[in-house]
Amino acid sequence: MHIHILGICGTFMAGIAALAKSQGHKVTGCDQNVYPPMSTQLNDLGIKIIEGYDANQIKIKPNIFIIGNVISRGNPLIESILSNKLIYQSGPQWLFENILYNKWVLAVAGTHGKTSTTAMLTWILESNGLGPGFLIGGIPNNFKVSARLPISNKKNYPSFFVIEADEYDTSFFDKRSKFIHYHPNTLILNNLEFDHADIFDNIEHIEKHFHHLIRTIPNIGKIIFNHDNDSIKKVLKMGCWSETESFGSKAQWSYKKINDDELEIYFKNKSQGFIKWDLIGHHNSLNALAAIAAAKHVGISSEKAIDSLNKFKNVKKRMELLGSIKGIDIYDDFAHHPTAIKTTLEGLRDKIGNKRIIAIIEPRSNTMKLGKMKNNLLKSLKEANIIFCYSNNLTWSPKTLFKDITNAKVLTDINKLANKIKTSCQQGDNIIFMSNGGFSGLQNKVIQLLKK
Repeated sequence: MHIHILGICGTFMAGIAALAKSQGHKVTGCDQNVYPPMSTQLNDLGIKIIEGYDANQIKIKPNIFIIGNVISRGNPLIESILSNKLIYQSGPQWLFENILYNKWVLAVAGTHGKTSTTAMLTWILESNGLGPGFLIGGIPNNFKVSARLPISNKKNYPSFFVIEADEYDTSFFDKRSKFIHYHPNTLILNNLEFDHADIFDNIEHIEKHFHHLIRTIPNIGKIIFNHDNDSIKKVLKMGCWSETESFGSKAQWSYKKINDDELEIYFKNKSQGFIKWDLIGHHNSLNALAAIAAAKHVGISSEKAIDSLNKFKNVKKRMELLGSIKGIDIYDDFAHHPTAIKTTLEGLRDKIGNKRIIAIIEPRSNTMKLGKMKNNLLKSLKEANIIFCYSNNLTWSPKTLFKDITNAKVLTDINKLANKIKTSCQQGDNIIFMSNGGFSGLQNKVIQLLKK
């Protein structure tokens, strides 16, 4: 079968492409913005990418078009597909009908931490011989790919699939959250905050969609939830038909920080062992608790799960150390929501002490472009010594927002920004880029300038 994917360079749709290719399908696709890491992964798989959405792409005559949720009415290719009554389907629906329908699905949902937690859980299952399939919204360094089919099973075990479960809408013709299609047996609810202001009206609107997910969990399933998050507890009180297990402070699963790189894990106040790793921040410690609890639900002891996490390597663009140049550490991070920015910077501060943090942000998500959280953005940058904001296609003025912040500068030219970062840093500094996109190659521009 020939599958043509619209929006193929998104993390989710690139995963769909990889899975379809592994099943033996011919896969092609198109996208407006083609950039690494997903474009690199697709190229390595031999998947042809067409740049743009020209209506004439229907002439390649695939058996089915898979439509990403970035595609809206008015797109020339989708208008051509509709006018010619060609067969199309959303990515989540295709995924369930072709891969997930007969698997034990472990899903990770929440506003923050989905990608890292999904990668942790997948690695635990992998290193304990369960050979899970997975679809992760990034490229975990333990695997080097974002998606694959299940590869093996232990005797008498089901086939497992671990998936990052996003609450964003499915497609222009299906406004339900993507995760409603996955039907998991094991569900992690990491946290819940207001986000995606372009499709959700308020936090209550998001809570309603999360409860739609709760309604799909069977009574033999388990929901592992963040006990410290009030919205998650509110969702569960709307009705729950599955076993639950909590993580967080004063929860069934908890942790104690031993030092900067070591945690002691507890279940019902009984020590389960120690994780020693280089991940930073309270948020990653909670992610670990959730992954260990979910792994236990499918038969992996907490001791074995902890041992696996001692060998865990984080996902690209999740506090990824790009390099150290002349005593300056350079990190790349996906953080784009104010809470994610805050927790990331606080984790870095705990690690480096009094050394300077130079934070470079790109308000690029739909929520940030609309300015719904711009005041929270100011608070989230408290730990940064120097702030640079790249302003591009926003509906609000960052210069107005940062006008009274003496350590902040707003620039609209990417090359001028790179030079300004270079002249502002000194030995011992920590530079962190925070964007949910490619940042116009800024990271590499700064690295090359520092090398000179």
